[in-house]
Amino acid sequence: MTTVDSEEPPLSEQAGAGAEATATTTAARPTMPAPARKPEGLGPLLARLHFYAGILVAPFLLVAAVTGLLYTFTPQLDSLVYGSELHVSHAGGSTVPLSEQVAAARAEHPNGTLTAVRPGSGDDTTQVDFALPELGEKSHTVYVDPYTGKTKGQLTTWYAETPLTTWLDALHRNLNLGAVGRYYSETAASWLWVLGLGGLVLWWRRRHGQRTARRLLLPDRAAKKGVRRTRSWHAATGVWLSIGLLGLSATGLTWSRYAGANFAEAVDALHAHTPSVATSLTTGTASSGAKKSVDPAAIDGVLKAARADGVGGPVSIAVPADGSTAWTVTQTRNLWPVGRDSVAVDAATDRVTDRIAFADWPVMAKLTRWGINAHMGTLFGLANQILLALLAIGLICVIVFGYRMWWQRRPTRDDRRAALGAPPARGAWRGLPSWAVAVGIVAVAVVGWVIPLFGIPLAAFLAVDLAVGAVRNRRTAGSATAG
Repeated sequence: MTTVDSEEPPLSEQAGAGAEATATTTAARPTMPAPARKPEGLGPLLARLHFYAGILVAPFLLVAAVTGLLYTFTPQLDSLVYGSELHVSHAGGSTVPLSEQVAAARAEHPNGTLTAVRPGSGDDTTQVDFALPELGEKSHTVYVDPYTGKTKGQLTTWYAETPLTTWLDALHRNLNLGAVGRYYSETAASWLWVLGLGGLVLWWRRRHGQRTARRLLLPDRAAKKGVRRTRSWHAATGVWLSIGLLGLSATGLTWSRYAGANFAEAVDALHAHTPSVATSLTTGTASSGAKKSVDPAAIDGVLKAARADGVGGPVSIAVPADGSTAWTVTQTRNLWPVGRDSVAVDAATDRVTDRIAFADWPVMAKLTRWGINAHMGTLFGLANQILLALLAIGLICVIVFGYRMWWQRRPTRDDRRAALGAPPARGAWRGLPSWAVAVGIVAVAVVGWVIPLFGIPLAAFLAVDLAVGAVRNRRTAGSATAG
């Protein structure tokens, strides 16, 4: 049988028409077309997005993981560094009146305005906060032994956090760079859920026909050395971390600068914000009390009234600015079950004027409180801290595996050497149905508006990708014309 690839003309052809006959035979015998490949746009599109997001956003995630790991064990670090201020060695027995402890703190620190007191119990000292104009949001905190009434030291704190915890907190949130540094942490939180969900979908698709628990959850040890083995470790580790990382992303966004503001607006629109007690006193009491300064000695009666009303456990007592405002006593228990009951107390009568129980908070406010505590490692104590540490270490490993895959995918042949791995081919969106493209554009636009530091980097990725593609197409066209 004569093939179309034969370069020899048939014997019956005349010698002078050999070339023409060969062309005619080739044209008359068409080749068998290759089976049409079903276009797949979602998988390649996700792969390209996952690739670029992983390469460009992973540094932000790596920094967030490292700084978060450092912050995780701040309670233990505080006890190690500030043990003499935070704790007493002779816990137990009766305590001196809280007003005497406040007086001792005032004697130690005569300047500033008394703003808050956190009574000590067990081996914890009493913390007395004084505000000074030069400190801004920070306070000067004096630590008092609740059993002897003697001061143990003083520190500059931020919302009751020690200087070490404040520094590590700011390092995690903004690299100690202020408002500018917050772009890094919000970018990390904005993309963490995208990378996590995208990785899960890609791993699920790759395991088509082999979706057993073992193949999805465990790395493939039978894979040969190289990108396949690294990918299996990258994916399996990501699967184990997925729920925790999605939780960190969601809770991190709730108090971020831009997405957090949108979240707060939505919560306010739903009337689901965190409630607070009313501190304005009645007109008669206010008119007489406004002329008087606040007497710190009244704190004993205020605390007694709050305890009688059922406010137990560790509390923070907010001192009003004048006599027309009630004192506020709020539970500060962050360990599960969380205690956040709050009462307003009129110091003139030691009467509770308003009360809000944590059980009465809106569901969204409760979820936010629980999420913040879990993110900070205080919701379940040491177990919560260990879990956060494992998540941080696991995320670091996933990022390292990802960059290793990028390195392993680089061309190494002599005629195709490259310094770095090539991204998945562009144009995958053309394989999607038109309706899917339209819905996807609208969905991405909405998410990008709600989470700006997801939308803006994504627009930048697309712009750069389109520009690079246009330049390469022009070069290819120019080379073809020259050839």
